[in-house]
Amino acid sequence: MNKRLLLGSLAALGALSSVTAAEKKPNIIFILADDLGIGDVSTYNPGGKIRTSHLDQMASEGVCFTDAHSSSSVSTPTRYGILTGRYNWRSTLKEGVLFGYDKPFIKPDRSTIATVLKRGGYTTACIGKWHLGWNWHNMEAGKDQIDFSKPITGGPTERGFDYFYGIIGSLDMDPYVYVENNQPTALPDRVTEDKGLRFWRKGPTASDFDHEDCLPNFVRRAETYIQEHAQGEQPFFLYLPLPAPHTPILPVKEFQGKSGIGAYGDFVLMVDHLVGRILQTVKDAGIDENTLIVFTSDNGCSPAAGIKSMQQQGHLPSYVYRGHKADLFDGGHRIPCLVRWPGNIVPHRENQTICLTDFFATFADLTQTAIRDSEGEDSFSLMPVLVNTDYTEPIREATVHHSINGEFSIRKGDWKLLLSASSGGWSEPTPGNREALSKLPRVQLYNMATDPVEQKNVQAEYPDKVKELKDLLLKYIREGRSTPGKPQPNDNGNEWKQVQDLLN
Repeated sequence: MNKRLLLGSLAALGALSSVTAAEKKPNIIFILADDLGIGDVSTYNPGGKIRTSHLDQMASEGVCFTDAHSSSSVSTPTRYGILTGRYNWRSTLKEGVLFGYDKPFIKPDRSTIATVLKRGGYTTACIGKWHLGWNWHNMEAGKDQIDFSKPITGGPTERGFDYFYGIIGSLDMDPYVYVENNQPTALPDRVTEDKGLRFWRKGPTASDFDHEDCLPNFVRRAETYIQEHAQGEQPFFLYLPLPAPHTPILPVKEFQGKSGIGAYGDFVLMVDHLVGRILQTVKDAGIDENTLIVFTSDNGCSPAAGIKSMQQQGHLPSYVYRGHKADLFDGGHRIPCLVRWPGNIVPHRENQTICLTDFFATFADLTQTAIRDSEGEDSFSLMPVLVNTDYTEPIREATVHHSINGEFSIRKGDWKLLLSASSGGWSEPTPGNREALSKLPRVQLYNMATDPVEQKNVQAEYPDKVKELKDLLLKYIREGRSTPGKPQPNDNGNEWKQVQDLLN
């Protein structure tokens, strides 16, 4: 038995009495918001200006993780980490994100959550924003030569999903073409762009594509999927990566002006409402107690949302935490994370430090599906804290964070080390601000228990702690994993700039 399958048997805990090996395994729905800050969900930020009533209800009925993190502070790498259970920086993408014409990012032989759950008897679906690349037909001849009438290759249906409907990247990344399974649903018939807070890039747009309807469209299709599979013989896994509240910020008329703090706040309320619809669909289908639902975000709130304006109005998208999307500071990667499974997990607020990579092992554990040594190398099962409020042993030894420009930080217990003098991202001091950085120590060390806002760099006072954390990070890099097991190779070995900087 893999050491990460901590439960051995769900029944052995005596906490999941409604699920036995002879009964149907639970359905799983994983909802991923895009650029939603932890402070945008009111259960985390009671003093904020956005009241997310459906998410608050979900938090009260399930487990609300207060110290949850994405593996990266930007989109593509975080999605890689979720689906593979592996830190993104082990892949070939060492910094930045993919765009709408990029090739497949997950290697064909790399297992995903969908792959593992299919082994466990699940039917699997992805509806929404993929952002992990695929091959448009004839792309090698150039973007202008793509044949949208022909199937794509290397997409979700070749990475473990039985069904896919969605878009290749963010809603501001062209081409604006829906793909169902492997086939574009319509040909581009125009070129569109928009600017300002609604910003999206100029690009080919299919005849059935409407930016304003993209988010509602995905939710409608998710509702249909749930209804159609609710009473099926197989349990289902639905991965629902929403394109919101990322730009373009497009609240429909019903929500415009509703938050009182601008379009972004309105869009967050729309996301909350649509999540409520998913929850209601599950209840109406009669599968509420046999469906585990996760809601989370891929990283922190983006400056494109108008953070400064919201702060002036008394709303803090990052709550008390420093920084925002793209950063090593906690505002870049500390995210809301809620897990609901009525009658099967114990509702509570959980302060364990967790990472979104952990859902790979969690779902394997939940469904008693073995995972191999070469799978989920950075994934730890969360089942012990989902079913037992008295479980206090740390789930993870440490957690590694990564910024948009490929810099590292590592958190162990109360201590967090940033292997950078900068934010690693877009907040000050930025990596490009050489004058400011020349006056700062090369690393930053914070005690997150006494200084959660990361204001007092104590690296000079605790050189042994700096060395301990740096050595642990190097161990994780060299061994190709942070979980117990046989060492695994990183893609491209250990030969990339940020690692060489660590070695110096």
